[in-house]
Formats: sequence, structure tokens, C-alpha cells
Amino acid sequence: MPRNAPAVKKNAVQGYGAAVTECTPTLEAREATVKEVMNRLQEEATHRGEEALVRFVPPYDHLDVIRGQGTIAFELVEQADEMGTPLDIVITPVGGGGMLSGVSVAAKGLRSNVLVFGAEPTGASDAQASFRSRVFHPSVQPKTIADGLLTSLGDITFPLILENVDDIFTVTDEEIAKAMKFIWERMKIIVEPSSCVTLAVVLFSSEFKERIAKLQSTNQSLKIGLVLSGGNVDLGSCLALLSNI
Repeated sequence: MPRNAPAVKKNAVQGYGAAVTECTPTLEAREATVKEVMNRLQEEATHRGEEALVRFVPPYDHLDVIRGQGTIAFELVEQADEMGTPLDIVITPVGGGGMLSGVSVAAKGLRSNVLVFGAEPTGASDAQASFRSRVFHPSVQPKTIADGLLTSLGDITFPLILENVDDIFTVTDEEIAKAMKFIWERMKIIVEPSSCVTLAVVLFSSEFKERIAKLQSTNQSLKIGLVLSGGNVDLGSCLALLSNI
């Protein structure tokens, strides 16, 4: 895990019985550290005279992970249909792109006319830059309270996003914090800043509002589904953040 990962995340991982190995908060350092850990585990097993299968489970850039994330869209679309409010738009956060690519593929497969948008912080807007230029831009020294969205798009996720996503919008940290406060107060749901980028886009993104205004020329009652994706919250830091909003 990156050295600057929130303590609440590290403590949770250790609480589930896993060993945490910290690394410099860059993609290159994370990949290098993973290789070091895998080699060390393999060597230790060999030294004990044991056989070991050491396998890397990617957090987002793997088809099985992407397929799993796609089930979010199946559930969301199904529930909206059962409520009699079929979705016109689905918005998910985007960091490495596993969720956005999986949701976009599944949503388009279920509803060919549904629009799928990504949401990310302005302080980590590499996905938007990559999508709009159609050229990969890595995440370089991102700075945002949405610490779950710091990673670059992957070799698998980026092409899927280009093919199936309709646009990516960004919001500031202050807007993310305001959205988080709204969700905590009105919905009574504990969500982390990375989850709140979707609502922040709906509430505050001028680009998104311009897009909606154009769509409403033909459909006044647009139904929008938002994915709230995580609740890894350091209550101390979050309460301090919300107290200033």
C-alpha cells in the first residue's frame, strides 16, 4: 500500500489478517514492490522445501475484475426498471478504470441508449485528459481528498472506456466535500470522498449541466443513476473536513 494511504485503510487490511507492505506512492514503486514481495514469498517457500503459488490479483486492470464491477450496472439497471424508472444516465467514479469500464460495458449491453459518464477530481484528472485526447495520460503527482482515485488507467480499462463511455467530468475537492456532507446528512450513509465525486458532478459540474440541458431538449425527465463506491472513512479527518464546509 502507498505510504500515504489513510491509516483507516491500513488498519482495516491488517484487521482482516493481511500483512501490509508500504511503498512510495507511485505506480512504478507499487509495481516494483509487488514483484519484490512475490519473489520473497516464493524464495521463502523454496527455502522451506515447500511448493508455493504466488499470484498477483490486480485491483482493476484484469478482465475478471472488470466483469465483477460490471455486475453493479446489472443491479442498478434492474432495480431502476423494477421501480418503473428506467435509467437514462449512469455515473461512476474513475481512478484505474475497472469500475467505469465494467459498468459501461454492462450498461450499454443492457441499454444501448444509456449514457455512461465518469467522475473524477480535478486534482487527479488524468482519466479525463486521456479520454478527451484519446491518448493515454498517466497520473502524475495527483493531489486530492479522493484518495481512492489516484491511479492511472490500465492497458485493458483505457480502450474499454474509450469505446463505451460518453464523457468524463471533474469536480474540485471542495465540491466533493460538499457532496459528501449532503450524503451524510440527508441519506445517513457513510461514504468516503472518492464515492462522492458522482453526486458532486451532478450538483456542481458546469460541463455536466450543459450536457444535461441539451439532453432535456428531447427528454425533460432524465433518470440518473449514481454509483457510491466506498466507505473507507477516517472519521477524525472527515469530520474536520466537513466542519469547514
